[in-house]
Amino acid sequence: MKLFALDMDGTTLSSRNEISPENIEAIKKAQSLGHKVMVLSGRAPESIQEVMGRYGLTLPIGGSNGTAVFADGKLLELTSLTDLQNQVIAEEAEKEAIPFKIYTNKGIYFHREWPERLKHVLSSGAVPEEYYVDENFGKMTHMPDESKTFDSIQSLLMDQELKIQKFFMLVLDPVQKSRLLTAAKAIEGGYVTSSSSFNIEVMNFNGNKGNGLKIMARYFNIPLEDTIAIGDQFNDVPMFEAAGFSVAMGNAVDEIKSKSDFVTLTNDEHGVAHAIEHVLNAGKVPEGLV
Repeated sequence: MKLFALDMDGTTLSSRNEISPENIEAIKKAQSLGHKVMVLSGRAPESIQEVMGRYGLTLPIGGSNGTAVFADGKLLELTSLTDLQNQVIAEEAEKEAIPFKIYTNKGIYFHREWPERLKHVLSSGAVPEEYYVDENFGKMTHMPDESKTFDSIQSLLMDQELKIQKFFMLVLDPVQKSRLLTAAKAIEGGYVTSSSSFNIEVMNFNGNKGNGLKIMARYFNIPLEDTIAIGDQFNDVPMFEAAGFSVAMGNAVDEIKSKSDFVTLTNDEHGVAHAIEHVLNAGKVPEGLV
């Protein structure tokens, strides 16, 4: 039995935010052969479930970069930030007055000033032109009308039942991003990554896709050498390092490709299906395809 861990955006989803029939067929084929297939994404668990439901897929998930892991209808592990970490991260985001949102066990909360802060940076002239054509731009800048909002981190921390798994900071100004990266990496016990050129994500040190993969493998009693991780961004690197075999998408940047064992086709060429088929057909990817 193998465990396939699939990133979602830029990987399982095409640039049109769709799961191709080819990818669905490959996932279901792997399941029919007794293998496990999970989604391991930076998205919140409820967002992952909504997308999977659209395509009739029932999969274990690791949401919010593997900080919220679910299988068989139950929560396996929740890795949350401490109150002190939350306060420090929020303070750094507020210093730069950037749009940011918080992923919690009660859903996603957007900073109330997200629209105004986004409008300000878009009109500043500091946003590189290539960001506007990035397939993630629309998804990452959008704030749904029905979004939950908050004014300050203190207002959220007053709820003793609310646990925060991830901060998502939209940083469209590269100069601001550089400053925030330096500040975020200095936070004790934190883990910093990104899922695009213009965002920063901060979790607890143990909150990453590598840990999410290990939790799921342990639950299904699958050795790590029998796990396959497929992704395209820097937040996928921890699961590349944990998995027995790592696959970078053809649309990934060269640095991500260099950290993988195999490079598949792009997300618009059904790269997930291509990678799954190679593993299923050969037990490993044939030499010469790397």
